[in-house]
Amino acid sequence: MLDLFLLTLVVSSLTHSLSRVATTPFCFFFHNPFSFASLILCFLSLSFCFLCYSDSFFSFISPSIYFFHSFISIPLHSVDTTLRGGSVFEKGGCDSCEVGVSVTAMAAPKPEEISHPPMDQIQGFEYCIDSNPSWAEAIALGFQHYILALGTAVMIPSFLVPLMGGTDDDKVRVVQTLLFVEGINTLLQTLFGTRLPTVVGGSYAFMVPVISIIHDSSLMEISDPHQRFLNTMRAIQGALIVASSIQIILGYSQIWAICSRFFSPLGMVPVISLVGFGLFDRGFPVLGRCVEIGIPMLFLFIAFSQYLKHFQTKQLPVLERFALLISVTVIWAYAHLLTASGAYRHRPETTQHNCRTDKANLISSAPWIKIPYPLQWGAPTFDAGHAFGMMAAVLVSLIESTGAYKAASRLASATPPPAHVLSRGIGWQGIGILLSGLFGTSTGSTVSVENVGLLGSTRVGSRRVIQISAGFMIFFSILGKFGALFASIPFTIFAAVYCVLFGLVASVGLSFLQFTNMNSMRNLFITGVAFFLGLSIPEYFREYTSAALHGPAHTRAGWFNDFLNTIFFSSPTVALIVAIFLDNTLDYKDSARDRGMPWWVKFRTFKGDSRNEEFYTLPFNLNRFFPPS
Repeated sequence: MLDLFLLTLVVSSLTHSLSRVATTPFCFFFHNPFSFASLILCFLSLSFCFLCYSDSFFSFISPSIYFFHSFISIPLHSVDTTLRGGSVFEKGGCDSCEVGVSVTAMAAPKPEEISHPPMDQIQGFEYCIDSNPSWAEAIALGFQHYILALGTAVMIPSFLVPLMGGTDDDKVRVVQTLLFVEGINTLLQTLFGTRLPTVVGGSYAFMVPVISIIHDSSLMEISDPHQRFLNTMRAIQGALIVASSIQIILGYSQIWAICSRFFSPLGMVPVISLVGFGLFDRGFPVLGRCVEIGIPMLFLFIAFSQYLKHFQTKQLPVLERFALLISVTVIWAYAHLLTASGAYRHRPETTQHNCRTDKANLISSAPWIKIPYPLQWGAPTFDAGHAFGMMAAVLVSLIESTGAYKAASRLASATPPPAHVLSRGIGWQGIGILLSGLFGTSTGSTVSVENVGLLGSTRVGSRRVIQISAGFMIFFSILGKFGALFASIPFTIFAAVYCVLFGLVASVGLSFLQFTNMNSMRNLFITGVAFFLGLSIPEYFREYTSAALHGPAHTRAGWFNDFLNTIFFSSPTVALIVAIFLDNTLDYKDSARDRGMPWWVKFRTFKGDSRNEEFYTLPFNLNRFFPPS
């Protein structure tokens, strides 16, 4: 009877919903409360049917059934005792606020049943950093990472190039250049840097100084838009080239390795977590601009990657491994169907821009073949004020990448990178920012947080997969038309995926709490304050800037304004400043064990753990010439 009832409910809901779709554009359908309610009812009914026939559902609900059975089975005299304040509801002492049912038949849980031993590496990964799937699977996974990297590679130029006075042709060239440099930087980082499976892409940390350069009075006075675009790009290039020296010096001189001696598992928890949580404005706020595409994408990606992950074809978990590719393909086709059917024909321009698949103007503007090359926009120009403001963004990029490297090491089932390896990676990232300045990408580079999250979603942390994705970036950046086709995916689709992947990276940061004592009030204070200020201070800077059209630091010295505003716009940077200061000044002499230092100290040096050589040794026997310090 329950099956018949649910089937009738599903059919009636679908019939009513489809009848509304047939007579009303889909965007109106989502704003109609009755039609939307029927759709939700239909979805919940289908979900309940799925759960009822799922083994995991019974394994989940059986403990609850047992509990209620035990509760109902309490004799009447026990209930009478309960009402009189007897043994079932205990009272007295500090536990008087705890009200519950005491079942004498239940044995006390053993310590190993309520606690989990700390683990250096996350378990359950099919492929770790130095193990590789088959070539066919690796190529498909590499293409999936390339598709994910397109989100940031298209979003940043799409926002900056029009402000600079550029056309759609200029925007396409900047996107191609950014992808080309992204591929080169990713190869350099995975071969000679940290050697972690990380994509090094464009960074939002550079937005504040770049926008400041765009609004420079000397550039705004140029009347010809194309000439203003070229002059602005050259000014950005010059600032990036000078500022890149910060990471190059800090990395290759091992100064950043020395600074990392002040890090601890407790201090790194807010930094790593806010690398993900700090990007919350890139998630649902962007998804909400086109819910009829974003919500289905979010549901579909979660369903494929989590609920249907045990579905296998030839012993390969296809839906889990390629959840991103499958869901993007389905929703992209669905979005194109809505566009072609005229669902957005009479909608506001903002809705059309976020929902339609033909509003990016990338395919028509892209050349068939175009190879980016250094100084393609002309000779860079240099200004001390621009360069100083850009240095703040380079420092922010350094801190955010440090947290991302720590997260990537766990999601690649590797040990935390030693100080020498981390500093080496920062040096190569500085080379990447230098290349960004030479080629003209309009922004600097940092570790792509979403691609780090995809390592955990697919349970594949292979370095080879990321290197293959770098090959796709270089290949499709040269073949402009084909790359522009994939780059025309609506931003809303990427935002739905970000909601999952950014959260996954943030949870990796929380996993470092297992090495600390969270029953210590000192640790609770440091963690809570660092988290709160890491979210609250950047939010204040964002709201102030949105209202006043300039940051809270607003003096006559533009370079000083850019420096402070850039630093405090970044959640991981604020968290690092607060957490590391408190962790190294507040009762630090007697709290080494509570901070997790006994576990952390063996990963400070290259030879501190035998696994470091397996994960982080340079290829081609280069360790003979560059021995670990």
